[in-house]
This record gives sequence, C-alpha cells and structure tokens, in this order.
Amino acid sequence: MHIQAHRKNALTIAIGIASALSNAAWSQANSNMALEEVMVTAELRSENLQDVPVAVTAFTADEIVNRGIETTADFLSLTPNVTFDDSFTVGNSFVAVRGVTQINNADSPVAIVIDGVPQNNQKQFKMELYDIERIEVLKGPQGALYGRNAIGGAVNIVTKAPTNELEGYLTAGAGNGGLQKFQGAVSGPIIKDELLFRIAGSYRESDGLIDNTYLGTEVDFLESYDLRARLQWLPTQDLSFDFRVATSDLKGGAVYDAAFIDGVEPDNTNKQRSPITDILGESERTIDEFTVKVDYTIDAGTFTYIGGYTDIAEDYYGDLDFCNPVDCPQGFFGFGQVDQSQDLSVELLSNEFRFTSSSDQRFRYTAGLFFIDTERSLATVATLTQAGNFPIVQSLEDNDNSAWAAFAQADYDLTDELELTVSIRYDEDEREQTDASTGTSRDASYDEWQPKATLTWTPFEDQLFYATYARGFRSGGFNGIGGREFLPEIVDNFEIGYKSTWMQDRLMVNAAAYMAESSDFQFFYVDFNAGGAQVIDNLEEVSLRGIELELKFIATEQLSFYASGGFQDSDIESFAADLGVPAERGNRSPRTTDYTINVGGLFETALTPSLDGFARVDYEIRGDRYWHTDNVAVMDPVSLLGARFGITANQWSISAWGRNLTNEFFYEDFTAQTFSGLPSDIGFATRPRSYGLDLRYAF
Repeated sequence: MHIQAHRKNALTIAIGIASALSNAAWSQANSNMALEEVMVTAELRSENLQDVPVAVTAFTADEIVNRGIETTADFLSLTPNVTFDDSFTVGNSFVAVRGVTQINNADSPVAIVIDGVPQNNQKQFKMELYDIERIEVLKGPQGALYGRNAIGGAVNIVTKAPTNELEGYLTAGAGNGGLQKFQGAVSGPIIKDELLFRIAGSYRESDGLIDNTYLGTEVDFLESYDLRARLQWLPTQDLSFDFRVATSDLKGGAVYDAAFIDGVEPDNTNKQRSPITDILGESERTIDEFTVKVDYTIDAGTFTYIGGYTDIAEDYYGDLDFCNPVDCPQGFFGFGQVDQSQDLSVELLSNEFRFTSSSDQRFRYTAGLFFIDTERSLATVATLTQAGNFPIVQSLEDNDNSAWAAFAQADYDLTDELELTVSIRYDEDEREQTDASTGTSRDASYDEWQPKATLTWTPFEDQLFYATYARGFRSGGFNGIGGREFLPEIVDNFEIGYKSTWMQDRLMVNAAAYMAESSDFQFFYVDFNAGGAQVIDNLEEVSLRGIELELKFIATEQLSFYASGGFQDSDIESFAADLGVPAERGNRSPRTTDYTINVGGLFETALTPSLDGFARVDYEIRGDRYWHTDNVAVMDPVSLLGARFGITANQWSISAWGRNLTNEFFYEDFTAQTFSGLPSDIGFATRPRSYGLDLRYAF
C-alpha cells in the first residue's frame, strides 16, 4: 500500500512539475496563440471537450469550413481507428469504428444524432454536410446514453441555430469531372428575441471520374439537392421550441464494381481494374424529415422532449454479372447477362423524454425514456436479360420494428479531483418480418442491459485521466425471406484515457487505449449460391484492442500542426461450425484496418492590411485492410495527400483545393468470389484525383 501511495504521489508531482514548467516557459506567449475552446454535448450536457472522459474527436464550425468538410467521409477520415467507404449505391456506405463494422440491411455500429434526433437507418449516414456548427465523434460503446446502435460509438452533428441578427453566407465551387456545387444559408429574427428562423441548402453535381471502358462513359455521376429549415420559438426565458424540416434527394451511379475476370493476386486488392458492365447503373435516395425539440428549464434542471419523423426511399438498377457480352459471352454461370434492382422504403417515428439536472451541483444526473417505431419494405429482383427478362430472384419483404428504452446517468464528485460516473440503459427490441407474396411472418424479441462506469481523475486543471467499462448492444434480426436469424452483438469494452493541454493551451495531447470482447460479432456477405442472398452472420467471439493519439499544436502565430493515429488489432477467437464462409481462428475480423494516421499543418499570413493568405496540407495513411474472415484478400496500405490554398478577406474568401493528389488507387469495397458465388472477385474503386476552386461570401 505504501509503495502504491508513493507511486501515486510521484506521478502527481511529476505531472505538476511538467505542467508548471511548460506554462512558465510559455508564459510570455501571445494570449491569442491558444487552441480554440471546444464545447461539446457528448454526454447530453454542454462541457469543455477536454473535461469529457470519453475519446472524442470534435470539429468546430471554423474547422469544418477551413478543412473543406462537406460529406460524412471528410470528417471520419480524420478520426483515429475509423474508416468510411462508399459502396454499391448512392446511399450505401460502410463505416468501421474500432473494428466494429457497418453491415447492409441491419443496424449501424454507430449512433448518428442530428440536433438531438437519432438517425436510425444506415442509409442516413451518408450525407451532405452544410451549415454545420459542430461535429463530435465518440468512440467506444455509448449505449447508455445513445442506445442500441452505439456499439462502436456515436456521431453527434449539430446544425447552426437560428440567430437574433440577420446573417448568412453563400458558397460556389467548381472542379474536375464537371463538378459544380453551391451552399448557402440565411438566418434572422421574425420577431426579435422570440421567433427566429434559419434556412440552409446545398446543391452538388458531377459527371464523375471513374470510366467504364466498355460503355465509354463515367459511372460515378452524382446530383444532390438538400434543404433544411429551422424555426425557434422562445415564448419565455425558460421555455423553447425548435422545429426542423429537411429534405434530401441524391441521385447517381451505382453497381459499378470492377470484375476481376482474369483473376487477382489473393494478397493484394489494390490491383487496378475498370468497370466493364454493359448496364449503366443508377440509384436514387430521398429522405424527408420533421423534428421538434422542446426544452423547459426549472431550478433543478431541464425537461426535454425530442420527436422525429423520417421517410426514406432508395432504389437502384444495375448489372449483376458485372461484365458484358464481349468479355463474358456466357454471362452469369453460362446463362447470359443478368441485371438487378432493389426498392427500399423506410418510415421511422421516434420520441424521447428526458430530464437533465443542473450542472453546478456535486451530484448531477440525466434520466429518460426512448421509443421508436420502424416500418421497412424491401423488394429485390434479378432477371436474365437475354432470356426475355426471366426472373431468377424475386423477393418482397416487410419488416416492422418496435423498440423502447429507459436510461439514466449519474455523475458524482467524490473529491475535487475524483469524479465517478455510472450509467445504465435497458433496450427492448421487437422485430417482425413478413413475406409480402405469401403473407407468412416470423418474429423475435431482443433485449439487453447496457451499463457503463467511469472514474475520472483531474490532478490539475489541464490534466485528466479516466478509466471506463462500457457495454454496447446491436440488435439481432432476420436475413431475407427464407434466410436464418442472426443474433444480437454485444461488446464489452475496457478503456483508459488521458487528456491534457500544455504551453498555455497551445498544445493538446489526448490518448486512449482499449480492450474489448465482441460476442456474436455481426458481419455481411453476399451469397449467390443461396439465390443471391444478402447474408448477415455471426462470429461467436472476436477480441478487439487498440490505441489512439491526437495532438494539436500552435507553433507560432502563423503556423499550427495536428497529428492523430489509431492502431488496432482483432482476433477471431471462435465461430460456429455451420458458418457459411471460410474462417480461421486468430484471423482478423472482416474490414479491419491495421492503422490510420493523419498529419497536417496550416500556415496563415497577412498579405496586405485587408487580405490574409493560408495554405493547408493534410496527409492520411491507411494500413492493411482485411476484407473477409479468411484474410486472403488484403488491401495494401495507401497514402492520401490533400491540400487547400486560399485568400480571405473580411467577408469573402477564395480557395483552391485538391484531394488524393498523388492519384492513389484502392478499393473502398471488395468481395472475393468465395464470399459471393459470382464468377469473379469484384471491387468498388475509390475516386481518383480531384481538385477545384471555391468562393465564399458571408454577410
């Protein structure tokens, strides 16, 4: 005990000396040379980012503009141990957080929340980001507060609120591939101090950059329309109403995977191929939303109600054999050319009630109830086009999902230096699947307790240590008509973390290390040997572990740097004997990326008394990626270089930008024929080098 006490005292003294020396060394620094204070709502109350005992990567409104963050992929690629990839349709994507992966036709591993309203379908994750105030990416299970979809983490997106003064902005841009884009917003009072509005919109159009060598045209064309309106009513000082209406229409190319008809080296999936389909695939996704948030504050805290309604529709049409009559005369298994189409319709209605106590008490708490009802319809068709469009797959399923949850979190200051946080959530999920052609149905219920406990130690104002245990839960469900049930996934996560600022708030150093065990790890594959089924299956036990580091440093008034890195490993420890695909114990779990590294710098300087110039360079490295459970197909590491240069004045700016400037080639999705039953491997390629020019005017 004496040895442990001495070690604790020695650590405390060492940290204190280091902190004091660094502050003394920089005490004469310019007061403006400090990192921006970032306030987040990661734990459903407003707190300084550095005071939150959670691994959080946050992006402020200024960072979002300066880094050119315009889509989901832009900020997730800057987050350690997180990857985001396009796949198959304009609304489809794969996100992986600390080894836990997104899968088709099931719940995301990440809870996505916009202005407090959960986005409960994976098709909502891929979005245009415009008029955004803040983005927070929380890593590790966050189910206690965010629910069953937060098994890997949570993404909290806050849009800009209406203002009491008239303001707005307009941006316009153009780039290679026929890119045209526009964004804008206007905000102000209808009735001063009482009724405020904000309207924002975005438009993007591109001819595409990926060539189909058989059709002689680009296949990744895109057109998107997005519009959002917010109305804030403040009838009294203690009562507020926030209404939000949003619509999104996204059209573009789909099903343009390249077929490896001449084979592929099994240990390298960076080998370049061009799409050679004889059908120009296309898809469309529309999302309409209405939400309302009500806050009523009393001395003890704030009552909050959040309601949301969402209507999602996506359809696509494209090639199924990923080839053409010239290169593949026999087509799909010798039956000629085959096409595919799918229509998806989803309606979601959610309600949340919670109470959050005042933040100025030694004991603080949050408690609430959550309800959601989901109706989902999916029609899938595949036909032999050279046989009079003879159908080989016809499936129409309806899925009804009703779920509720109760949650609570309590924070207690044990001492001035120690804080204990304990939270719990209970989720119950009832699912029913109906074969619309026969009327037959099946149902199942899934439930789970999700506890979390965190001990936070702050020996000094700018130093924080934490240790956490948390459980995450992703519900089970049914595969397509006739497919078997897949089990819910549970992750138990143990984590330690450190947050600090140094040199008079000029240097931020944050770190985290975790070990997690996933039971019934969910993963996705396509099995054309089973009638083209899209299959979700389970691995019985998977271990996940990793470390993360983030640094920000203001070197001079003109120069600042950032760096972040995530290193992770996973092991398949056990799996069922009847698993439908090959696997080996000790292999990495599907879609695991060994490491992600980001480094970059920003240089700013005054050009004239009224003009400033800036130059930003960002460099990203993604390590080996293991696509499947057999670990045969592996993507080699890739390096991506981006840059942004510009001039800013009081109200306007002009900037030139470039992404993937070294024109690296790799696949964002890859499926070996062993996992699909197709005649060849297929890969969904990333876009090549892109560049353009942006103009922005604010008033």
